[in-house]
Amino acid sequence: MFEDLFERPHTIEKYRSVPLYKDRLKYLIHMADGGAAPRTLYKIAYCQLTLVGLLDLQEGETVTLSRLTAVAEARFDRDQHPGGQRSRASSEFLGCALRWLRFLDRVEEPAELRHPYAVEIEAFTVWMRDERGLSEGTICSRRQAAADFLKRLAVRNITLAAAEMADVDEFLATKMASGSYKRATIYNYARYLRTFLGFGEDRGHCRPGLAEGVLPSRIYQDDTIPTGLSRDGVRRLLASTEGERPLDKRDRAILMLLIGYGLRAGEVCGLQLDDLDWEQETIRVHRSKLGRSDLYPLSHGVGQAILRYLVEVRPRWPERSLFLTFRAPTRPLRTSALSEIVGRRLDRLGLNVRRRGAHVLRHSAAQHLLDHGLPMKTIGDYLGHRRIASTSVYAKIHLEALREVVADFDLEGLA
Repeated sequence: MFEDLFERPHTIEKYRSVPLYKDRLKYLIHMADGGAAPRTLYKIAYCQLTLVGLLDLQEGETVTLSRLTAVAEARFDRDQHPGGQRSRASSEFLGCALRWLRFLDRVEEPAELRHPYAVEIEAFTVWMRDERGLSEGTICSRRQAAADFLKRLAVRNITLAAAEMADVDEFLATKMASGSYKRATIYNYARYLRTFLGFGEDRGHCRPGLAEGVLPSRIYQDDTIPTGLSRDGVRRLLASTEGERPLDKRDRAILMLLIGYGLRAGEVCGLQLDDLDWEQETIRVHRSKLGRSDLYPLSHGVGQAILRYLVEVRPRWPERSLFLTFRAPTRPLRTSALSEIVGRRLDRLGLNVRRRGAHVLRHSAAQHLLDHGLPMKTIGDYLGHRRIASTSVYAKIHLEALREVVADFDLEGLA
């Protein structure tokens, strides 16, 4: 490894002779396997060498976070890095050192405050995953609602076993009074809390009948109108990816899938290389919410965008996920990354929409299909909705189109 990073024999020998050779080499190989560039590997090697010298690290020794921070700040003082660069230099050094030592499990970090109901929350999580078969996104939402409620009880010195309906009402009222949540969010909080309390009752953690007393406030069907980009806005957003940068080529393929098929961010992130059948010109989408997969014709434009990404910019990595990160360590893109991609481009174009994430394009796709007179059932099937009610929300802003729908449509033309 060091032979690949350095040319001079005495430099190579220096890096090989310094203590913790195997530990330093192990991490460098790990980062190289993760797709780190040679320049990044060089910086890591230099950081390791410097840190070993500053701390006189020995085999198996652990280091406290406070000691690492003090060393980083002392190493990069004002005299060596004038002009306000001290903070950046010390932060970069500290970050590199922490990543290496955490990889080796050699950092003594302050123990985080353990949630007073960590056991109950973990049991609830396992139940949702193993017995209910819920998706990770759904589990996360319900787990967070339960954790918030239990933390509120702990702050008020109330045990879960002693909790009453008034405590539940107080929790939801506080959420509402904060002004940071919409009515739909409070409604979901109540539903999630009802699920948790039902789980708790079955296991004797809380009083019987508590879950039944949680009545989510009514949400009227016309309370909110889903807002998407106009067709002109969609064209401008897509046009922003017409550059030659690797980022543009990847983002174009992602945006075309979001726009053309109205996919959820998780469905795009879940695409695998094997889901593309180039001979049959089809693409398979895994619907985590429905527990099924749907097969779509792969339109020429979307296929070309994906092919260009695969051939020209996708990292050469054995991971079968279609979309990968560019920065090391190489890994599949997360759903939050897709929303950041859409949000950044909307901001640069000055396009003002209420929702800034990837889901705004799903709304745009649904409205576009509705504007073309497609039946609600057809649109629901195309978007992967479980219930027709999930699709009918789009009819609120185009009732006339629904009266003139046709029964047949050309699926190929939708993308």
